[in-house]
Amino acid sequence: MSNSEALQLQVKQAMDSWVQDVLSKNVERIGRHYAAEIVAFDAIKQLQFKGRESYIAHWQACMEVCSGPGSFAPREPTILLGGDLALVYFLCHCGGTDDKGQTQSSWMRVTQGYRQRSGQWLIVHEHFSAPFDMQSGQALFDLQP
Repeated sequence: MSNSEALQLQVKQAMDSWVQDVLSKNVERIGRHYAAEIVAFDAIKQLQFKGRESYIAHWQACMEVCSGPGSFAPREPTILLGGDLALVYFLCHCGGTDDKGQTQSSWMRVTQGYRQRSGQWLIVHEHFSAPFDMQSGQALFDLQP
């Protein structure tokens, strides 16, 4: 296995671990995947989140809104490498069940920037978004890949 293939596998394993922690809804474990200086652009709440504590508080709030079983399924992740940096992008079908038992889910666009530190790949930037209709301003949650 080449060095590039080995690094690609490491990033894929870091991403897979993050996905498993999201599915487990364990916010403490989710937080371990982010660098302290994470800057995140999520699809809801505010324009940006700066710092791990701020973003993890947002993850906690999201988990409380979707208190029942959740879904989180990345599709066809692409990993680009350059030194100690990696860029990962994919579509993700995500959602959850609220306290009334109603499931809400849609496809989202996700981009993550990873940086390798002390042999560990940490997310330094994350961006979740949903396309929207420019005329109505409404998010297009019913789109399919």
